[in-house]
Amino acid sequence: MTIRLIALDLDGTLLDSRGRLSARNRSAIEAARSRGARVALVTGRRFRDARPLALELGLDVPLISHNGALTKHARSLETVSAVLMPLEAARAVVRIGRAHGADALVSDDHVGEGVMVYDHISEGNTALAKYVAWSSRIVGDTASEAVSRVPSLEEYLDHDPVHIAFSGGCARVERLAEVMRRELDSTVRLLLTLYPKTDFALLDVLNPSASKGAGLAAVAAEQRITPEEIMAVGDNHNDLEMLLYAGMGVLMGNAEPSLREHGRFQLTASNDEDGVAEAIERFVLQNDE
Repeated sequence: MTIRLIALDLDGTLLDSRGRLSARNRSAIEAARSRGARVALVTGRRFRDARPLALELGLDVPLISHNGALTKHARSLETVSAVLMPLEAARAVVRIGRAHGADALVSDDHVGEGVMVYDHISEGNTALAKYVAWSSRIVGDTASEAVSRVPSLEEYLDHDPVHIAFSGGCARVERLAEVMRRELDSTVRLLLTLYPKTDFALLDVLNPSASKGAGLAAVAAEQRITPEEIMAVGDNHNDLEMLLYAGMGVLMGNAEPSLREHGRFQLTASNDEDGVAEAIERFVLQNDE
């Protein structure tokens, strides 16, 4: 069946290990779009952080952000789907994180471009300090609107946010994930993304109904595209639901090894070897000829 929608994870997939979009990947996306295929970015990044790339590529398909918790059009800011965290669960997440010495980042403002809110960066938490600096840098002139420090997250949280995140070294964040899994059970969804080479881990805490697969389903419904007409490309555990939802799931060469155990995914080259372009050329462009 012809692929009508290409769903692409960003970090570790479309972008190389230095966060850059290669000329070959860009060219492959343009070629696929010129033949009628649509392209959606599907990312754990916040909407505001991923929006510049969607606009740069001129994509007219909704951007699936926050690991599927928020899906909206990059240009018009029209929301397709917002699966927010219940307030009580959000407060519990902040409380547990605080008790274990972890600094929470709250993603908020699902109506607008989005804002990242925090109240404290612990001494020695260089991973979080770098992440906040990166988030401020990537949005350019709107940094003062994109990142906000408040006196207290407990006081700030009087409504349902989009999601909450923690970052730091792999071992420490893995321990926090275990504590939250034990104490919060099914009231939240925990997504742990590990980058062992740099000893960096990101723990995203979301509404249990949120996933990249659910976000992709919302886009498919809006665009009137069936799962069989979708190719999804990813590299990490938070990509699993969208890979399973798509008629064709493609794993990057640098993907987490355990994902290969599913046995139903195609394989492509790594993100430093233009794996996205290779997948598009093999499964979309060649099949169109």
